[in-house]
Amino acid sequence: MRVTIYHNPSCGTSRNTLAMIRQSGEQPEVIEYLKTPPSRARLKELIKAMGISPRELLREKGTPYAELGLADAKWSDDELIDVMLAHPILINRPIVVTPKGARLCRPSELVLDLLENPAETFVKEDGKVVTRGKS
Repeated sequence: MRVTIYHNPSCGTSRNTLAMIRQSGEQPEVIEYLKTPPSRARLKELIKAMGISPRELLREKGTPYAELGLADAKWSDDELIDVMLAHPILINRPIVVTPKGARLCRPSELVLDLLENPAETFVKEDGKVVTRGKS
């Protein structure tokens, strides 16, 4: 199975998601999107595949979201995509793509439905135990 994760190694949710993928036996393609942002076309494909709007992909915490006034409804989808490309930190993470679909995996256990052989139990960095089918 081909698995791709758009990853930020500084993010605990992203690290947990990557660990869950690896624990399932997959060796994913890891794209550190802050170093290698997706192209405009790829970002639009990801948004469409996830079935969300560009606004739903925006990350507020720890970003220039407030300074740029992105809460204002005046921003079109294309403008929001432009801003995310100019400031990749605004792209929420982690995004995981598998043959089963694409998803923003917040919380990290959302990745389990995208994997062929997810582990039954996983211990997150904070010590929380995730059991498949429960959280």
